[in-house]
Amino acid sequence: MIKILLFTVLFAYFIFSVSAQGRFEIDNVITSAGNLKITFLGHGSLMFTFNEMVIYVDPYSRVADYSVLPKADLILITHEHNDHFDLSAINVLSTENTKLILTETCAKRLSNGVIMRNGDVQIINDLKFEAVPAYNIIHKRDNGQPFHPRGVGNGYIITFGDKRIYIAGDTENIPEMKTIKDIDIAFLPMNLPYTMTPEMVTDAVKMFNPKIIYPYHYGNTDTSKLVELLKDYQGVEVRIRKM
Repeated sequence: MIKILLFTVLFAYFIFSVSAQGRFEIDNVITSAGNLKITFLGHGSLMFTFNEMVIYVDPYSRVADYSVLPKADLILITHEHNDHFDLSAINVLSTENTKLILTETCAKRLSNGVIMRNGDVQIINDLKFEAVPAYNIIHKRDNGQPFHPRGVGNGYIITFGDKRIYIAGDTENIPEMKTIKDIDIAFLPMNLPYTMTPEMVTDAVKMFNPKIIYPYHYGNTDTSKLVELLKDYQGVEVRIRKM
């Protein structure tokens, strides 16, 4: 009787978990080292699954029930704002083997992670991670301070086999983007007034020419404007997903 009850509970959990994952959009990318599955969780939150490794970017409790999603092998945090650095989501996803990559500011609240600063490169779980700048130039608070100051937050470039994936974090079209090379897929934020307008994203795309661009963390911004702005720009595919 106990075995039957246990099986029923586990089966119900499995069905609920599959159902929860099923409501998210998923894209698959073929790399030279295996299939990369991208799950679009919402807001600035992404999940990458690669050769049974599960990587979360900025998990945020408001967009997903992380208790029914796979545990994390790696968690990347771009900066310290609560909708990107959510301790509750991190705790739910973490096991004793989970590795956390975060900024120096975030490490003041959570001390068990790998700190990466702008310009740092790390090999973690056989993947190459590059931390790149993410900050505002134009969009500022009422007191004149940028929403995201220079040198505090990170974007990340992750190399999966022969594919380079750029997750920009909360940033504008900053000059440093001109130095970014060979990007296959880019996630660029378009959440006003904190990050970029569609025009800024268009300018960013023209700086480093990714093959595929996903606007993400775009809130109520009209994504069709970006599609229109880039419709005649050769070599770049714009993909819109629920974020």
